[in-house]
Amino acid sequence: MQFEGEHLLPGQWGHFFVLLAFISSLLSTIAYCIASFKKDLGERASWTKYARLCFYVQSFSVLAVFSVIFYICANHYIEYLYAYKHTSKELEFKFLFASIWEDQSGSFLLWSIWHCILGLVLIARSKEWEAPVMTIVSAAQVFLAMMIMGVYIFFDIKIGNSPFVLTRNEINGPIFAMPNYLSLMKDGVGLNVLLRNYWMVIHPPVLFLGFASTIVPFAFAYAGIQSKRFGDWVKPALPYALFGGCVLGVGIMMGGKWAYESLSFGGYWAWDPVENASLVPWLILVAGLHTMVIYKATGHSLRMSYLFVFLSFIFVLYSTFLTRTGVLGDTSVHAFTEAGKAMNILILSFLVFFFSSFDGIVFSVL
Repeated sequence: MQFEGEHLLPGQWGHFFVLLAFISSLLSTIAYCIASFKKDLGERASWTKYARLCFYVQSFSVLAVFSVIFYICANHYIEYLYAYKHTSKELEFKFLFASIWEDQSGSFLLWSIWHCILGLVLIARSKEWEAPVMTIVSAAQVFLAMMIMGVYIFFDIKIGNSPFVLTRNEINGPIFAMPNYLSLMKDGVGLNVLLRNYWMVIHPPVLFLGFASTIVPFAFAYAGIQSKRFGDWVKPALPYALFGGCVLGVGIMMGGKWAYESLSFGGYWAWDPVENASLVPWLILVAGLHTMVIYKATGHSLRMSYLFVFLSFIFVLYSTFLTRTGVLGDTSVHAFTEAGKAMNILILSFLVFFFSSFDGIVFSVL
């Protein structure tokens, strides 16, 4: 059946850039990993150059995906489920941006964008630490790209949830048997009324920047062990840890102010499980900041610096698992409940992959 009025090209381009982001991030991870183990400076430089190119392509692709989603939402192409569920014609321009990260796929995309920006900064500033550090950042990008792929392998195994699925393919209804169904759909559902607040525009991006920044000290700690420079990583990692602690703390405070103003929590903090899931990584990161400063000044507390830096990132992943898989669906107003079995397995794999590396590395240090 030929459906009337559908704009399929943006979705096709968006899906293409998702796949390109996945492939380029995978190649970047492999190339950086090889470069980090090369002793010959010429070979190391060659692999690093190739890895950088792949990371640049990946960064461009992620930004392109975000742009395509915004284009779909801004033009109210409700033939896409993303626009139908999260946008409506009365939304202000700023809430069209906020509607992107209301969805689970959009929040993973936001996280990936911050990794891209942090990665570009690391490429420019990390010098001899670049290869091992960017191996970790690129590996995380592989998993985040998989979260929004929405492709099937082996016929029935789905990887991620695509933000470019069509409404008629996801919702059952007699209206979608009509070729002119779009003429009968006047508007989308729109942003949740409780979320139509300026805090929705600024709080999630700041909080996700805080989450994303915890990977940088983690990556430097990994690089210190991989290169057998066990204490040298602390000095270059310290500014990033301080930045992450500040941003994540500000994000948490923003959430408390938002809760006090409009979410009827009755206060700034309700000890909601998801609130705690952001607080615990911050507390651990602040503890890591203290031990890193102690090590820099006295040469002591290196092992605890490793432990706290690793745990801060691992607990960010653990909080992602709790909030995105529906585990807290009945106990938290923040939690997502529509992930699906395939997404749950993928998120769990994200956690297990980095936790297994954390487990082995910490064991070797301790």
